[in-house]
Amino acid sequence: MSTQATGTIAVFGATGQQGGAVVDALLARGAEVRALVRAPESDRARALAARGVELSAIRIDDPASLAAALEAVDAFYFMTPESHSPQETEDEIRLGTALIDAAVAARVPHVVFNSVSGAEHDSGVSHFESKGRVEERLRRSGLRAVVVRPVAFMESFAMLPPTVEDGEIVLRMPVPDGVRLKLVAVKDIGLVAAAILLGTADVPGGAVEVIGDELTGSQIAAAFGAHAGLPARYEALPLSVLGGDPEEEAMFRWFAEGSAYPSDLAAVRAIVPTTWDLAEWIRSTGWTAPTDLVPS
Repeated sequence: MSTQATGTIAVFGATGQQGGAVVDALLARGAEVRALVRAPESDRARALAARGVELSAIRIDDPASLAAALEAVDAFYFMTPESHSPQETEDEIRLGTALIDAAVAARVPHVVFNSVSGAEHDSGVSHFESKGRVEERLRRSGLRAVVVRPVAFMESFAMLPPTVEDGEIVLRMPVPDGVRLKLVAVKDIGLVAAAILLGTADVPGGAVEVIGDELTGSQIAAAFGAHAGLPARYEALPLSVLGGDPEEEAMFRWFAEGSAYPSDLAAVRAIVPTTWDLAEWIRSTGWTAPTDLVPS
């Protein structure tokens, strides 16, 4: 398989977490990257330019600027922001539709849409279903396209890490123990998308769930405990800890229900053999237990 890009890859969402991972992966493989940005003067956009990324200023409400930004590209990656209100949902779908229409107008030969695992099912989670509607618009566009559907991010444990209590690692989540939570490192989303954009990976069926590991709450706690050299336990919390947020409650219900759908880690590792499991993410990110709480 080739590891060298030919032509230019356009990326919308390059200043964000997942789109940034795609840019990282593309640049590492020698690709020419064009970032479609709404604020080229922003610090994040300037940082991309400093790394050799071409910036193309766009306006979502200006179809001509979108189509012009996609002229003569070999492939196009895009994602849409997470929406939590009816207005945000409509804005997200409008954005996705505008980008798809621009790709059609510019005759982009290959498109990758960064959706979410669950968008293909009746999940009951509105910010999953909105991406499902963008997927449907993409299917009807006639474009040659692949959908990548990431699962929950391992990086969530960097923001809400386990605690250390009485010399024991303790992990608490509103997910029943016994449910296998699907997890992925953000950098692997970028690597998978980049391989597809560069044409070095085949995706039968035109969609792939991007997953790196699948563990119960107790297994997740044990992974952190093994790294810290401490005993570990998991405590399942009730959904009431989410403060009555209906969208958050729907999402955590889906995490439990969605585990019933089989995952295909082998398909992901066929694209990126170095995909991290949780233990590797913990090691590679340098996670450590709070030293002031660990007995000496």
